[in-house]
Amino acid sequence: MAEELLPNDDVTKISSHLTKPLLAVAFLASFGSSMLYGFNLAVVNSPAQYIKDFYNETLVESYDFTPDEELLTVLYSLTVSIFAVGGMTGALLVGRLVTTYGRKGTLVRATVLVFIGGLLMGFSRACRMPAMVIIGRFITGVHSGISLSVVPMYLGEIAPKNLRGFLGLVPSIHICLGVFIAQVLGLSELLGKEEHWPLLLSLVVFPTTIQLMLLPWFPESPRYLLIEKGNVHATIAALKWYRTKGNIQAEVEEMQEEQRSLSSIETISVRGLLKDRCVRWQVITIIVVNIGMQLSGIDAIWFYTNDIFNNAGIPEPYIQYTTVGTGAIEVISGMLGCFTIERVGRRPLMIGGFLFMGLCCLGITVSVLLQAQLSFMRYISVGCVVGIIAGFCIGPAGVPFLITAELFKQSHRPAAYTVAGCLNWLSNFTIGFVFPFLEIAMGPYCYLLFCAICLGVALYTIFIIPETRNKTFMEISQMFASRNNVLKEELTPNGHLKLAVMNGYGTLGQYGER
Repeated sequence: MAEELLPNDDVTKISSHLTKPLLAVAFLASFGSSMLYGFNLAVVNSPAQYIKDFYNETLVESYDFTPDEELLTVLYSLTVSIFAVGGMTGALLVGRLVTTYGRKGTLVRATVLVFIGGLLMGFSRACRMPAMVIIGRFITGVHSGISLSVVPMYLGEIAPKNLRGFLGLVPSIHICLGVFIAQVLGLSELLGKEEHWPLLLSLVVFPTTIQLMLLPWFPESPRYLLIEKGNVHATIAALKWYRTKGNIQAEVEEMQEEQRSLSSIETISVRGLLKDRCVRWQVITIIVVNIGMQLSGIDAIWFYTNDIFNNAGIPEPYIQYTTVGTGAIEVISGMLGCFTIERVGRRPLMIGGFLFMGLCCLGITVSVLLQAQLSFMRYISVGCVVGIIAGFCIGPAGVPFLITAELFKQSHRPAAYTVAGCLNWLSNFTIGFVFPFLEIAMGPYCYLLFCAICLGVALYTIFIIPETRNKTFMEISQMFASRNNVLKEELTPNGHLKLAVMNGYGTLGQYGER
């Protein structure tokens, strides 16, 4: 095979079709990882009172101590927020893990955390140990912190450039799906009963089991295999698996071009990333979009949806069904963003999503202030809540993770995801703790703060972030070169971008068709 030359007219053809292996690995990686993040965000809402009662009972049994409502609220808040602490811990580990074990290898190894956390939560009631719930939530948070960065990185590296947007938003659909599933299973007719809440919390082990059984059979990221491991034959085999039609020659050449530009550079640490002037504006961009994503008000909406619906006059028995309805809207909005991103681009989805969320935050403030005079304004506030959720899921929910992969070359990508993940989880934790006090201090005016953040990120996207659709990683780096005051020639080795044709490496017609 190595001796056969490709025809000249086939050299630049890259397979751009959505193949079954690509689609399968995108759904499998997201199903056993990203979906669990969404599930764990929402799963503790329904059994909140049952968990508090369990804490109360065990404290009385073990210590003959009857806690007051304030202490129970603190313990429950710890149970909820410890997930974000675990997520931040997992994000700090991403850089080292993906460099050592690869992208797929990290996902496979991280599944052990889900089994440990799920078993701890599942048997906590039988063992009469509240600490098992809290520790289990922390451990599953570590898994989510790892997977929330690694899954988009993995999919971004295996996807052709014209499909990176579509595959990059598959995890965000699964996050929304996880929230929706948790809301449905938490209904009082299903697992939202006192005797079933440990089972509800431990269901995370089932999707992970499926992932663990199937994901090891898929290849590692070709970019990781070639650029970081230097394994040309494994790279070609992986590309042939994912590109069942067309010629992979040009794609391998593009990877080799990047490999040459990084030939004297090892994988960058977080400190090195923050000091590297060649990626200064890329770093600023991921800081802005990841903090803005969490401080946009979406977490406050998710945490306190029931209170808002209750204030809108929705009868108590119907609030849980209304909440499930918002979960369905999340899934639909996520799918809309996934299927339109390659048509409209990353920037329009980001800009439109943040602008729409900002207007809805403004709408909540106005409707709450006027609802005493105009009763129908209560329902306007409900509509604005739904609008914030829809606007978030269409663009801001998934695009920040996608562009983190696109803005950085192979040497900088692990550190970039570590920074992005830590900021994401830190902002998540902060808004969860600060919002109740913010609401007490500012009332409905607190949503004006969210409005300002949304508009600020939208403006930053308009003026700073370029469109990355259908661009190679090297092209995207060059787009930032002038803003970083770096000559484009510094980004490529000696200006020799055209590589020699690799004999036989691009043929799929005779070899490797699946």
